[in-house]
Amino acid sequence: MSEQTPRKVSLELGSTLVELIEGDITDLEVEALVNAANEHLKLGTGVAGAIRERGGPAIQEECDRIGSTAVGTAVMTGAGKLSKVKRIIHAVGPVMGEGDEDRKLSAAVRSAMALADRNGLRSIALPAISTGNFGFPLDRAARIMLTEIHRYLQGGTKLERVVVCLYAPEAFETFRRELRRGFR
Repeated sequence: MSEQTPRKVSLELGSTLVELIEGDITDLEVEALVNAANEHLKLGTGVAGAIRERGGPAIQEECDRIGSTAVGTAVMTGAGKLSKVKRIIHAVGPVMGEGDEDRKLSAAVRSAMALADRNGLRSIALPAISTGNFGFPLDRAARIMLTEIHRYLQGGTKLERVVVCLYAPEAFETFRRELRRGFR
């Protein structure tokens, strides 16, 4: 069985390389992975489950010590056994239906990137935050996340590489289509 090359789209925004990659976020070589977290920082299913499984119990133990964080914010832990990664940034996106979801998703993306920047990290990978169990529509999440990434990078950053890693082909195509439409 041969391994397929992941689909990828890249563009330069200032001095930062922005990439959309179809694949497993835990396979990437970046300094920080973003976990699409819940407020209680319990690593459940989806991206969080993959991080828990590949990173081992140390990540959840560190999350338990932190306790919780509000929707729209992010906290950082070590990366456990994920050897290609230095840190995990747990960004809490909104649950669809709780109100003010667009602003909260923008805040979660901004918080994750700012936390990486403040800690001197040069590369970060984000999943499609809130689109799984939290029920956020994929097309809307793509527009909001890409717009927020663009805005953040315009403000001056030390981030050299920002990856949006999308596990499913449908998610990759949705984000690629939104990227083609341009930033709003």
